[in-house]
Amino acid sequence: MENKKIRFFGIGRIIPYVKNFKREFVIMIVFSIIASGIEITFPQFHRYALDSFVGKGTLSHLGEFVVMYALAILLAGLFNYYANTTAAITEVRVHQKLRDVGFVHLQTLSFAYFNQNSVGYIHARLMSDTEKIGTLVSWTLINGIWYLAYLVGSAVMMLMMNVKLALLVLTILPVLMIIVGFFQKKLITANREVREINSRITGNFNEGIAGAKTIKSLAIEDKISENFVEETAKMKSKSIYISRLRGAFGAAMNFASSIALAVVLFKGGYLAEDEVGMFAAFMSYAQGMMEPVRWLVNVISELIAIRVNIERFTNLLEEQSDVKDSDEVVEKYGDTLNPKKENWEPVKGDIEFKDVTFRYPDGEVNVLEHFSLNVPFGTHLAIVGETGAGKSTLVNLACRFYEPT
Repeated sequence: MENKKIRFFGIGRIIPYVKNFKREFVIMIVFSIIASGIEITFPQFHRYALDSFVGKGTLSHLGEFVVMYALAILLAGLFNYYANTTAAITEVRVHQKLRDVGFVHLQTLSFAYFNQNSVGYIHARLMSDTEKIGTLVSWTLINGIWYLAYLVGSAVMMLMMNVKLALLVLTILPVLMIIVGFFQKKLITANREVREINSRITGNFNEGIAGAKTIKSLAIEDKISENFVEETAKMKSKSIYISRLRGAFGAAMNFASSIALAVVLFKGGYLAEDEVGMFAAFMSYAQGMMEPVRWLVNVISELIAIRVNIERFTNLLEEQSDVKDSDEVVEKYGDTLNPKKENWEPVKGDIEFKDVTFRYPDGEVNVLEHFSLNVPFGTHLAIVGETGAGKSTLVNLACRFYEPT
């Protein structure tokens, strides 16, 4: 199936499957923002201490200061604790939900899907991809919200303290966005290739174990091993390439951030030489802003990688069975997952093939062409023929594992 164009890292495609976790998402988001907002006040405590206790050389109101500062730290810790606990619980529940949805959907697909996709490919969709998506809607979400709130809050506080210095710091943000845009496309493509290679490796590994008897009877161990080693070599090469990309990504971000801080430190020494407390708080915000920017870049990098997992898992859920009943039949007799057995009549009658032509979905040659056969009720029929003549195909069609071409 062709990959559809996905906006905002494909998150919109998984919303229908996680919308029942609204309460957990609200708790994570609100508590993260509150915790971040409290921590934004910490540099103001430092500012007050420098201006009042150090600058004026007095310990007046020190007790109140310590109590307020300790209370702020305690509250921030509590809100972070509940946000993180909720994220951990949500991660596990989302894993379960997605795997249940995926497994149930697989039961509705015809044999054709399983013929065209290896066990390893399907296993990776239900296990690896769902795990990545669960991490996205829990830890990636909570980290992104926390750092974004801290970044915005720090920018507001800096603008309130010194507009000129704040603008110097904020000029780095467009540069960082340009760097992100440059690396994003390369990382998306590389991560998609790695996931596909990983699926093939999982499939080869599974088939190597499940088909061990066949492999040994045909004496093709060397060929199987060669294919496996070739795939793992591709995986290693592509993974190293991604690691280098991420390394260059992080280095570029750190370089730009360091330049911005150096400029602010140089200029700030002249603009705020008489306001030591304010400048110390300002530098705390400036340095504190760079850390959220780095983390937000990591979040974006994770989103880029997880986008591929979302594509693959939702593509599986969008697969449709090529064996379908009419609406009238479903209404009366039910479907695979919701059978209405009370309406099922006793099955008695002939089996008839009338001018049937059939080709397997992944095949290019017709197995049956204009085939006709009638098996009267109560009779026995032996189907004989050479390999590939269509004996198993007749049984598959009679059981309606496939639809005639």
